[in-house]
Amino acid sequence: MAVSFTVNGERRSVDVDPDTPLLWVLRDELGLTGTKFGCGIAQCGACTVMLDGATRRACVTPVSTLEGATVETIEALDSPESRAVQAAWTEIDVPQCGYCQSGQVVTATALLQMIPRPTDEDIDAAMAGNICRCATYVRIRQAIHRAADMLEA
Repeated sequence: MAVSFTVNGERRSVDVDPDTPLLWVLRDELGLTGTKFGCGIAQCGACTVMLDGATRRACVTPVSTLEGATVETIEALDSPESRAVQAAWTEIDVPQCGYCQSGQVVTATALLQMIPRPTDEDIDAAMAGNICRCATYVRIRQAIHRAADMLEA
């Protein structure tokens, strides 16, 4: 089944089984390996991408649902919010092993696009679906607050 959608600003068409998860299309068909496989059941957030402006778990999103959709992955995330998040991540030295970070950054960016000045509770709610096996949650929260500060400056 051929499906056409936009990925990182480029129109792409793939001919794969309609049940193929977006994650495997991104990684195996399109060579975009920044989006990671974690659990495969939408519980860890490592595979988080932006789909039509909202976060979505790529591991459970069948490619058949993407006709005409717009997907943005960590490779092309480029907005004031994403740049602030990435700068804050570096400044605060958030990552340890780094495996979950693409999903964390995508989710944090989406949060700041919706809530420019999030509270701790907003951050905890938005980031709850993104698991970090290194438990860098305190630094993630700190970095999101720092990114919000950068956006206001």
